[in-house]
Amino acid sequence: MSVQSWTFVLVGLSFALYVGLALWAKARSTRDFYVADGAVHPVVNGMATAADWMSAASFLSMAGMVAALGHGGSVYLMGWTGGYVLLALLFAPYLRRFGRFTVPAFVGDRYGSQAARIVAVVCALFVSFTYVAGQMRGVGIVFSRFLEVSIDTGVWIGMAIVLFYAVLGGMKGITYTQVAQYCVLIFAYLVPAIFLSLRIAGTPVPQWGLGALDETGRSAIDRLDGLQRELGFASYSEGGGGLLDMLCVTAALMAGTAGLPHVIVRFYTVPKVRDARSSAGWALLFIALLYTTAPAVAVFARTSLLETVSGRPYAQLPDWFKKWEGTGLIRFDDKNGDGVVQHLGDAQANELIVDRDILVLASPEIGGLPDWVAGLVAAGGLAAALSTAAGLLLVVSTSISHDLLKGALWPSITERGELFFARISAAVAVLVAGYLGLNPPGFVAQVVAFAFGLAASSFFLTILLGVFSRRMNAPGAISGMLAGLSFTASYIVYFKFVAPALNTPEHWWWGISPEGIGVLGALVNFAVALCVARLTPPPPAHLSKLVDLLRSPR
Repeated sequence: MSVQSWTFVLVGLSFALYVGLALWAKARSTRDFYVADGAVHPVVNGMATAADWMSAASFLSMAGMVAALGHGGSVYLMGWTGGYVLLALLFAPYLRRFGRFTVPAFVGDRYGSQAARIVAVVCALFVSFTYVAGQMRGVGIVFSRFLEVSIDTGVWIGMAIVLFYAVLGGMKGITYTQVAQYCVLIFAYLVPAIFLSLRIAGTPVPQWGLGALDETGRSAIDRLDGLQRELGFASYSEGGGGLLDMLCVTAALMAGTAGLPHVIVRFYTVPKVRDARSSAGWALLFIALLYTTAPAVAVFARTSLLETVSGRPYAQLPDWFKKWEGTGLIRFDDKNGDGVVQHLGDAQANELIVDRDILVLASPEIGGLPDWVAGLVAAGGLAAALSTAAGLLLVVSTSISHDLLKGALWPSITERGELFFARISAAVAVLVAGYLGLNPPGFVAQVVAFAFGLAASSFFLTILLGVFSRRMNAPGAISGMLAGLSFTASYIVYFKFVAPALNTPEHWWWGISPEGIGVLGALVNFAVALCVARLTPPPPAHLSKLVDLLRSPR
C-alpha cells in the first residue's frame, strides 16, 4: 500500500478508538465533565497528562527546532521537562488538597475575591487560545500532506474531531482518550527513531546512537557537523542564541509549564493528595521516553535530509520531495539557475526552504523507511495535537461555565444548566481555535512558547504566592496578573505583529526574544503584586489561616 493508504488505515483505526472511548466514558455530571469524578488512577493520570502535555510542539516541532537551531534548541527540552519538577514540588499536592476544579476557582477562593477569579479566567482564556493555535496548525500540517488537502481543510477536519469527543466526554472522556493517544503517539515516535538509528548509527537505541561511534570513529553529531561545514555553515553543535536569551527562554518554559491551566487541572482528577505528586512523577517518566529521543531524531533526520537532497539536480530528487512541495511547506528556489539544490542553511544563497514543523513527519520518507511507518507517524502527530487541543478546550469551557457563570455571574444555575453551557462553550472555543489555527502567529513550537510565556507571567507567581505567602492579598494578586500578562503580551504583539522587521536580537530588550520575555513578565508580576499587597490591607484572618492549612500534612 502507498503512504496515503497506510495513513487512511492507521489514522482511521486510531480515530475509531478515540471516538469509542469518548462514547464509553461520556460525562453525565459536572464533576465527570470537569475532573472525571476525581477517580483516575495515578498511573493512568500520568499517561493522560503526558499526552495532554506532549502537544504538536513536542511531537512535530521540537525535533525540528533542535535540528534547525543546533544545541540552542535544547532550551525547549530543558525548559519543558524542568517545569514538571516545579509542578510536582510546588503546586500539584497543594492544589489537589485545595480541591477546586480549575485554576481560576483556586485564585478566586484563595484570595477571597470574585474580581481575582474573573481576572484569572481572562488569563486562562488568553493562554489557552494562544496554545491551541499551535495544535490546530499541527493538525492542518498532518492532514495537508497525508490526505493531500490544504492546511486550511486539515484544520477544519481537526476541529470537527475535537468538537465531538471534547464536548461529549468532558474530562472523563478526554482522560481515557488521551491514554490511548499517548500509546499511539509514543509508538509512532519511537518506531521511526529506531529505524533511523539502525540505519545511521547501527544501534536500535536512538539515545545511544546519537553518541555512538561508527567504523571511522565519528559520532552522528560529528558526521552532521562535517556536512554542515562542507556547505559553508556553522557546525550543528555550535548553533544557538545568546546566553541570556537561552536562560530566559528556559526559565520561561519552566515557569510556564508549572502555570499552565490545562496541566494543573489534571491533578484534580486523582482520588488523593499524594496521588497528585505520584501522577506527576509518572507523567515525567512517560514524557522522558519522547524527550530523550527527540535530539536523536533531529540529528538523524537532518543528516538524512542533507545526504539525500544537497547537491542533487532537482529533476532527480525523490518522490517524497515533490509530494511535500504540494503542501507549500518545502520548496526549491533555483537562484543561480543551474537546477541543482545548493545550501541548506539560512544564508541568502539558500535554495531550499524547509518548514521546521515537517521534519518529524517527513523523516520516514527522507530516511527511506517503509510506507507504513510514515502512516504511523501521521497518526501519532494527530494524536499529539488533538490530545492537547482537547485539554485546552476543556479549560476554556470550564473557565466560562464554572468560573464565570457559576462562580460569578449566575451562582444559582443548576448542574444541568452548567453542563449545557460547558458544552456550548467548548463548541464556540473550537471555532475560535480553528480560526487561530488558520491564522497562526508563527510555527508550532514558537506559538506554544508564547503561550508558556503568558502562563509564566500571569499564573505562576500568583499560584506560588497563593500557596506560600500569608500576606498576599486580592489587590496584589489581581494587579500582578494584569501587569505581568499585559507586559508579556505587549512585547510579543509588538515584535510579532506591529514591527516584525525589528524582531531580531539587536532590537530585543537586553537581547531577550519574545519566547523568553515571560521571565521578565513574571518578575513584573512579582514586583507589582508585592508592592500593592504591602500598600493595601492584609487579607482576612481566615484566608491567612487557609494558607497554613493548605501546607500542613493533614
